[in-house]
Amino acid sequence: MNKIVVTCAPRIVPFLSQEVIDLGYKVISKDRLSLSIYGDFNDCMYLNLHLRTANKVLYHLKSFEAKNPDQFYREVNSITWERYIRSNGYICINGFAKTDSIKDTRFANLKAKDAIVDRIQKMKGRRPDSGPDQKQSMVYLHWKDNEASIYIDTSGETISKHGYRKLPFKAPMAESLAAACIYASNWDKKSAFINPMCGSGTLAIEAAMIAINKAPGLLRNNFGFMHVNFFDEFKWKKMQADAESKIRNDIKVKIRASDLNGLALDAAIANAQNAGVENYITFEKSDFRRLEVPEEAGVIMMNPEYGLRLGEVSALETTYSEIGDFFKKKGGGYTGYVFTGNLDLAKRIGLKTKRRIELFNAKLDARLLEYELYAGSKKNSKLPS
Repeated sequence: MNKIVVTCAPRIVPFLSQEVIDLGYKVISKDRLSLSIYGDFNDCMYLNLHLRTANKVLYHLKSFEAKNPDQFYREVNSITWERYIRSNGYICINGFAKTDSIKDTRFANLKAKDAIVDRIQKMKGRRPDSGPDQKQSMVYLHWKDNEASIYIDTSGETISKHGYRKLPFKAPMAESLAAACIYASNWDKKSAFINPMCGSGTLAIEAAMIAINKAPGLLRNNFGFMHVNFFDEFKWKKMQADAESKIRNDIKVKIRASDLNGLALDAAIANAQNAGVENYITFEKSDFRRLEVPEEAGVIMMNPEYGLRLGEVSALETTYSEIGDFFKKKGGGYTGYVFTGNLDLAKRIGLKTKRRIELFNAKLDARLLEYELYAGSKKNSKLPS
């Protein structure tokens, strides 16, 4: 059994950890951007297929002391690369390096590349090509101070992208972040999920995929593990078939996505079709202020714009205030959520938060704000059980 490191965006680890546990694995360690488990190469394939909140699945090969570039080269060169990478193949090296002996991660990547291709040249008489293309074999290095580790990157291109979003609109929320927000809401996958201001539909689509238990990896046809010498296509096909058999096509769940912008709505519908969940989402062209919300329990989740310039922020103050009015007037019985990267604007909502869940949107500090909404006054409210 090898160590497997699963990476994610900052503040996503708690949600990723629960995902990994729910898939039957034991988490052995966690840090700010990753967690570790033990498993084999097949487990890497399985995790790539099923994880929604992850970025990369890294298969550990070796950890070692590296005080300088020459020692680093020798240690990397000693790995049996001919077992993993085809001599007529292609490799891309990515990583992180922070050590006194080098000044640039790119130099560490170059040393690792030289060590790998030199080894394969010696053992096979031919060296693979190399470059920035992440669609074939990938190697990841982590070198901090005098300690280094080398991994096969079994994901290739990040699995935070779930493969359905061919038509993004403006600056869409990452699919993995949207999934984390839905997990954070503790939505039961049965009650209504309302997504006003849906943009390109990411929140609604992720909710539908979670509700019907559709593995996000089913939407991709290329992973890093497919370019490793001992990739077993038969086992992979079996994993895919098993995942497809667990999709709950008979589920009845009310997921509604709306946006006033017709182009955004067109993108959302196209993306839902690409994801194969268009039959589980009702799309509506509507201003959120005039949206009719079913009278039942559920989740209302919104991701309004944040405003990056002063003029934009001023214009959005009214929007955030009206989100608060919308929650008060039409959200009775629901739990409301607003994901925002502008906490000053969030104050305009005017409601007391029950929870403030810390997240990032790319490098922007953000919050998922939770509001418990009541029909009428809190004192007289009776929420559905």
